[in-house]
Amino acid sequence: MKYGIFSYDENKIFFNVGDNIQSLAAKQFMPRVDTYINRERLADYHGEKMKVIMNGWFTHNYNNWVPSEDIEPLFVSFHVNNTAAPGMLNEKGIAYLKKHEPIGCRDQFTADLLKSKGIEAYFSGCLTLTLDSYKVDDTERGDDIYIVDPLYSYPRWEKVTIDWKWFVKSILNGKLFQLGKKKKHLKNFISPDLLKSAIYINQEPPANTYNDDQKFAMAEDLLHKYAKAKLVITSRIHCALPCLAMGTPVIFVNGFDSFVDSCRFDGILELFNRIDIDAKTGAFTANFPLEGRITKDTVVKNLEKHHALAEPLKEKCSAFINQS
Repeated sequence: MKYGIFSYDENKIFFNVGDNIQSLAAKQFMPRVDTYINRERLADYHGEKMKVIMNGWFTHNYNNWVPSEDIEPLFVSFHVNNTAAPGMLNEKGIAYLKKHEPIGCRDQFTADLLKSKGIEAYFSGCLTLTLDSYKVDDTERGDDIYIVDPLYSYPRWEKVTIDWKWFVKSILNGKLFQLGKKKKHLKNFISPDLLKSAIYINQEPPANTYNDDQKFAMAEDLLHKYAKAKLVITSRIHCALPCLAMGTPVIFVNGFDSFVDSCRFDGILELFNRIDIDAKTGAFTANFPLEGRITKDTVVKNLEKHHALAEPLKEKCSAFINQS
């Protein structure tokens, strides 16, 4: 039996380190990793039987769905986005998922979607909630406060200037003229002193700079940084969820206003101390006690709701890997 974890290369311009963090969550249950297997090309694998934990977003290349019969899958933390659902949940796709049910879903939206197709499914939460193996002793926690891709769905210079076509499109749709919106909205709920002193992390760097091993090394490095942080403020679920697992105080900044995003958060947002922002006006509310704005002295205590999801995930993944 072989063991594989996902690699990712579907986006040739930027890559999402959060994907590699999800793969590290799967890796920790395996006796070894024999190969990286590309999430978008699962139908192309042929060889010795290989166990793969099928967690994460599926799939950008739904024309290559379903996976090879040589893959023995465990479906937990599985997300079918509303953009991919029509291509994935055809007769062939439904039959495949029914063969491997019950399907553990990363979000309630996916669970409800699969149930509507007659597939046995349940809300499992995200596998990154099991990354407590990276947790450090409180004596190792420092004073670093990280701000990680806040409001990354807002227009950004690096996105609107990818090439001349994107640049022209951003002029026509008005996004070019919204480049200052993120900075303006962040000032509403984060103090100027903290905005100046925080350490900023980008979890979506240029894709053509790194190979797979370097991407995983970057993911490992970020987890070790977050584990020792005093506080993390982020709009990335695959920063915020690992922080819950590692016991790092985290505030999730929710400024998303499209269904593509909101569907993948269904059931997850309830786990966080959260700032919810009106993406049009910048008005915000907090679901935790906050006087004024977040400062260097702000103290939050994680809600600890994630344990009810993390422990069953650990048991299920361990049983899957250990069964003959």
